[in-house]
Amino acid sequence: MAVSINYKGLNFRQAGELLKKAAADGEKQINLFNVNGQRYIAAGLKGNFFINIHGTPGNDLAAYMDGPEIFVMGNAQDGCCNTMNSGRVIINGSVGDIAGYAMRGGELFIKGNAGYRTGIHMKEYGDTVPVLVIGGRTGDFLGEYMAGGIIIVLGLGMEPCDEIVGNFCGTGMHGGVMYIRGKINPHKLGKEVKSVEMEEKDYILLEKYLKQFCAYFNESLHIIEESSFQKIVPFNKRPYGNLYTPH
Repeated sequence: MAVSINYKGLNFRQAGELLKKAAADGEKQINLFNVNGQRYIAAGLKGNFFINIHGTPGNDLAAYMDGPEIFVMGNAQDGCCNTMNSGRVIINGSVGDIAGYAMRGGELFIKGNAGYRTGIHMKEYGDTVPVLVIGGRTGDFLGEYMAGGIIIVLGLGMEPCDEIVGNFCGTGMHGGVMYIRGKINPHKLGKEVKSVEMEEKDYILLEKYLKQFCAYFNESLHIIEESSFQKIVPFNKRPYGNLYTPH
C-alpha cells in the first residue's frame, strides 16, 4: 500500500513532519503531491522505502539522507543530495546549483542540466563511493575540491553553441574521477586535473551506470555504444601540500 501526502499550502516544517511520520509508521511507498519549493524534503531520513515527488522540491532535497529512494517528476532546486550518505535520487528534469555537494555515498541521476559547482567536495571512504550522473550539461566549477566519487556528464540535448561543462572544471580536485562525453576545451579544466586514456575498467563502470540512466529516463542505449568519453583525474592527492610546513 502507498500513502499520499498533499503538500499544497504547507510550509517546509509542516510538510517535513508529515513525511517523517509516514516513514516512522513503516510506509514503503510515499507519494508527495503539489510540492512547490518546500525545503529539506527527506533530509536525514533513514530506511528502505520509496518517495515519489510530484512538483518541484526546494533546496537541500535528500540532505544527509541514508537509504531511501526518491523519484522527482520534474525539476529540483539547489543543494540536492547535500552530504547524502546513501540511497538514490532520480530527477526527471534539471537541478540548480551545488547538486551533490559533499555527497558521501549513494547515487544521484539527473535527466537534464545541472547548475554551478555541481559535485563539489564529493568524497568516498572504503567501498562507499557516491555517483552523480548528469544527462545534460553543467555550469562552472564542476567537481571543485572533489575528494572522491564518480561524476558522469553526458551532454544530451545540447544546442550546437553549448559547452558540456563550464569553466574551472575540477579546480582543486584531489580524488575521484569524472567522465565527460565528447570533447572539452583544455582551457575549461582546472590546473589540478588532467585528461587521461580510458581503460577497460572505465568502460565497464560507465556501462553499469548508463544502463541505469537509460532505464530511468527511457533513453536509448546508443549513448553508450556510440560515444567517446574523456576521463578527468587529479594530478595528485595533495595539490596544496606544499602550502603547509611539515612537522
